[in-house]
Amino acid sequence: MNIASTQCADTAASLSVLSPTDRARQAKLQDAAEQFEGMMMQELLKPMQAGKDGAEDESGGGFGTGDPDRDTSLDTMSSYGTEAVAAAIAKHGGLGIAKQVMRQIGIADGHHRK
Repeated sequence: MNIASTQCADTAASLSVLSPTDRARQAKLQDAAEQFEGMMMQELLKPMQAGKDGAEDESGGGFGTGDPDRDTSLDTMSSYGTEAVAAAIAKHGGLGIAKQVMRQIGIADGHHRK
């Protein structure tokens, strides 16, 4: 069994003992924690994306960042791709940041379960 399926089973088990209101709240918190981890992953992936553009120009960015006539559609598509990869990584366990956030929220709320 992989980490993602174990986490899903843990989440499902902990949700089954909660009231419907608490389950909805917990699901929203889980989604927010995964989104947070996705944003963090995206920030970690950005330098790798910029590095593949080639040599840096005098502004310190990737190739051609100082050119006002540069077509930015590739940058936009690349950004969407990085966002999608980061979100997918976070959704399937990522670095465990979402899980830690959920654990800390549970401790703060007095609902900490193992």
